[in-house]
Amino acid sequence: MIHKFKIQTKTRNGMVDVTSEVQKVVERSGVESALACVFTPHTTAAITINEHDDPDVARDIVKTLEKLVPQKGDYRHYEENSDSHIKSTLAGCSQTVIIDDGRLQLGTWQGIFFCEFDGPRQREVWVKIL
Repeated sequence: MIHKFKIQTKTRNGMVDVTSEVQKVVERSGVESALACVFTPHTTAAITINEHDDPDVARDIVKTLEKLVPQKGDYRHYEENSDSHIKSTLAGCSQTVIIDDGRLQLGTWQGIFFCEFDGPRQREVWVKIL
């Protein structure tokens, strides 16, 4: 079974910490030992794991991606969001996290982030417990 939840992003480029939502899915599943695949079905968004203690880390990641892949460029995609597709490809659409004792096994400073590159929009995150 795939567990889905929605998030509303607030900016064109940004990162939303979804760790607690994913942990809730794990708790509702009742599993003690498994893997959680966290996935987004959007081509202009991504899922990543990084530091969630200091919000400046997410800000620095977003700002660096904006510099590396600017919104305006020599792109041909008619929707004028090629930069969003490229950023999504760089970050990836999924992450796998180990579950042990019914808890996500993340490092002390790690969190799971939904990365928005073409917002603001309502988006989905899917979690499959394996």
